[in-house]
Amino acid sequence: MTPAMPTPAALLLAVTCVLLMGYAVQRGATCTVAAVDEWVGKGSFRRLASMGEASLWVAGGLVVAQALHMLPAMPAAYAASGWTVAGGVLLGLGAWINGACVFGAIARLGSGEWAYAATPLGYYAGCRFVRQVWNPPAPQPLEAPSVLFAAPELLAALFLLIAAWRVLPAVMRGLRTGGPRRAWERWRTDVWQPHAATSVIGVTFVVSLLVVGAWAYTELLSDLASGRVHDVGVRVLLFVALLVGAALGGYTAGRWRSTPPSLQRVALCLAGGALMGCGTLLIPGSNDGLILVGMPLLRPYAWLAFATMCVAIGTAQIARRRWPVAARA
Repeated sequence: MTPAMPTPAALLLAVTCVLLMGYAVQRGATCTVAAVDEWVGKGSFRRLASMGEASLWVAGGLVVAQALHMLPAMPAAYAASGWTVAGGVLLGLGAWINGACVFGAIARLGSGEWAYAATPLGYYAGCRFVRQVWNPPAPQPLEAPSVLFAAPELLAALFLLIAAWRVLPAVMRGLRTGGPRRAWERWRTDVWQPHAATSVIGVTFVVSLLVVGAWAYTELLSDLASGRVHDVGVRVLLFVALLVGAALGGYTAGRWRSTPPSLQRVALCLAGGALMGCGTLLIPGSNDGLILVGMPLLRPYAWLAFATMCVAIGTAQIARRRWPVAARA
């Protein structure tokens, strides 16, 4: 069934949330490749933990929506299989070759690295290849609802307590540092640290999901490759809003550097995007969908795929350090 068109007010709210989400993606440097590189190079799980926090905020938002009877139909869940692992490997290798995951590609494009415009094109080509040429077995859908909704009222109350514990002390500290203006300045500095930025991503994603439904640009490209076309105008508008938010984040952070694309970098972005597209359809789900939908809903296949993706990226990074090759563009 084709989803109903959102009202103008709902669309305006969604665009605002997605703009803020793009800003957070840029300012928080929330990229799985960067997070795994921090783990491999520094032994730190700070960025990976911040992605887990984004999933926690999404999970909390969803149970609150369920408790208030506002939850829309959730994307289908799938059984974990060998194809899930294969998809995670392709998703990870594609992100490593690309130099960024689907989140990171938006941030890099928002910083003026024009070669990353090739990543969505490669992603679409990879999805098209799987649908039209490879045609692997379809993933097995699961009918059982998420265990997250077994006791939504209790979990919603618990989440609201955790959210208050997480947010209110920071607000009070800010107000004690010299009034609202100083608090605002401190907020502008502190809120875009990775752990806080991923929380913003989680909250804005939940709100946009509730008002307009699934809209992620990776899902749009996958649907276009499969011939399933609905709400293209709305989803393209939200993709543009995501890019604009990332560009604003890059500009205000002083990261904007218009960088002409080299042939090598464009080729890597196309190849990396294609592998990520292939991996997405095998799982199914890209790392944005895994972090912001599958993992918050406690779907085992999503956790398995994301862990496999991280291991694939980490293995590639370790291998490159051990057996150096010519530097990539």
